[in-house]
Amino acid sequence: MKSNSLWTRKFQSVVDNGRNHSMVIDLPEEKGGSNSGPTALEMCVMSFGGCVGTIFAMVAEKMRLKFEKMEVELIAEQNHNAPTITDIHFTLSIHTSERIEKIEKCLEHTVNTCPVGVLFKQAGVSITNEIKILE
Repeated sequence: MKSNSLWTRKFQSVVDNGRNHSMVIDLPEEKGGSNSGPTALEMCVMSFGGCVGTIFAMVAEKMRLKFEKMEVELIAEQNHNAPTITDIHFTLSIHTSERIEKIEKCLEHTVNTCPVGVLFKQAGVSITNEIKILE
């Protein structure tokens, strides 16, 4: 993997993955930025949500777990004025007719293998989750 970060102005940079995909990162106005993109820390949280969604879909395919819709909503917290994220709770909302036990097994495997989640765990971030079955 490769990434570049090009400072563009004040607290704004354009980051890319070396594969022609880029995005602006910036601070919110109340922190001196121009709010032209997510912060780098927000990108980390967004990456975890995307990773859970991707890995869940991959594991579900292998398990022949069928679903019509799936969404991952995350809440990240910095408790006790910590310099970075201390806790993440996510909700996996899924529209499926599969048994809850099968969904739980798929999510357990997802959490144990999601590379971004593994990084958070190694950093000591507490990760909790819940499953919400959509009608």
